[in-house]
Amino acid sequence: MSILVGPQTRLLVQGITGREGDFHSRAMLEYGTQIVAGVTPGKGGQSAVDGRVPVFDTVVDAVAETGANAACIFVPAPYAPDAILEAADAGIPLVICITEGIPALDMLRVHHLLRAQGVRLIGPNCPGATTVGSAKVGIIPGDIHRPGPVGLVSRSGTLTYEVVQAMTDAGVGQTTCVGIGGDPIVGTTFIDVLEMFNADPETEAIVLIGEIGGDDEERAADYCAREVRKPMAAFIAGRTAPPGRRMGHAGAIISGGAGTAESKRQALQAAGIRVADSPSQIPALLREAGVR
Repeated sequence: MSILVGPQTRLLVQGITGREGDFHSRAMLEYGTQIVAGVTPGKGGQSAVDGRVPVFDTVVDAVAETGANAACIFVPAPYAPDAILEAADAGIPLVICITEGIPALDMLRVHHLLRAQGVRLIGPNCPGATTVGSAKVGIIPGDIHRPGPVGLVSRSGTLTYEVVQAMTDAGVGQTTCVGIGGDPIVGTTFIDVLEMFNADPETEAIVLIGEIGGDDEERAADYCAREVRKPMAAFIAGRTAPPGRRMGHAGAIISGGAGTAESKRQALQAAGIRVADSPSQIPALLREAGVR
């Protein structure tokens, strides 16, 4: 079993004929993901990725022709909100948006519209999701994974890669790895993914990678204290970040004394979660918790 993506995923790539869309579509196909369609307005009837993927002008046409049930978006920021809404309006239940730099006000409108339609959005400004050995949607490198019992959810793309590689090197495998994105407004929260991992019988332990800014990690800690009985380990980035300065992600900013790394660490520890001082410590903390 897996969460979000797997053998059942029939992926549509919006922006497949662009440089990033083409590059990452090749990597997804190589990993084994079923990419059944691409969408680029004005290029309908053509094919992409060396003729392996048919291209359509609209998402509606692509869904009708191929039965796509997930979308991955590599559309530039000015057009990405409309691309997300186009996928949702075409009936696609899962949209993963890699695009960064989308204005928060645009995402606020999209967020509420998708919630009303019951559409799951991962991102924006995220690396996507990989169910190990089955399907990867997004930009997470495929070769860093090892199949196993640990689910991972993260706000940071690069920290996702670092922690997954450390786990793999230590012989600790993963079920599904999910990057939810580092923007102030994202479609899927820590709690959303934790609920899925908590219900997944193949996920025996969970890793949470957070960072400064906002209170999502504190909310997640409260949820874990109440609902999660699986072993957990966590890491919070940004312990030395100065207040009032954005660090990398648009959502990673300490304001008014809230959203500090220390407050998040304390909340997670109070929930019984082992918190690492560095990403490389995660595998050892999982071993301490009984993960094999």
